[in-house]
Parts: sequence; C-alpha cells; structure tokens
Amino acid sequence: MPIRYKLDVLAALKELGYTQNRIRNEKIMGQATLTQLRHGKLVSWANIETICRLLNCQPGDILELAPGEQKEE
Repeated sequence: MPIRYKLDVLAALKELGYTQNRIRNEKIMGQATLTQLRHGKLVSWANIETICRLLNCQPGDILELAPGEQKEE
C-alpha cells in the first residue's frame, strides 16, 4: 500500500509564487528533490515539512495512502 501525493505539489507551490527557479535559487529545496516531486516520487520528511510550511497545510493534505496499489520497485 504505497503513499502518493493527493495534488501536484509543484503546481501548488507555483500558484503561491514558488517557481522551480526560485526554490533552487533561494535554496529552499535542491534539484534532486524537485526532480523527485516532478516524477511523483516521495521525498524526505524534512522536505514534506518544508512543503507543508510553504503551502500552510498538514502532511495529510498532500499525501494519501493508496490501498490496493502495488509498491513500485
């Protein structure tokens, strides 16, 4: 039962003015993290915390458990 994103995190950040260039330039998150988000892969809890702080939300607002789906290897 994998965990997946409920929303497009990068699009939500962009709506608030956090473009990928701004995120990199201000060292909010690294390029590797942005690449993981772009491909729908999970990031560290520290990055989840940063995303939640920027979006003013809770982890449950952006992540969900997807019962019945197989974990990708």
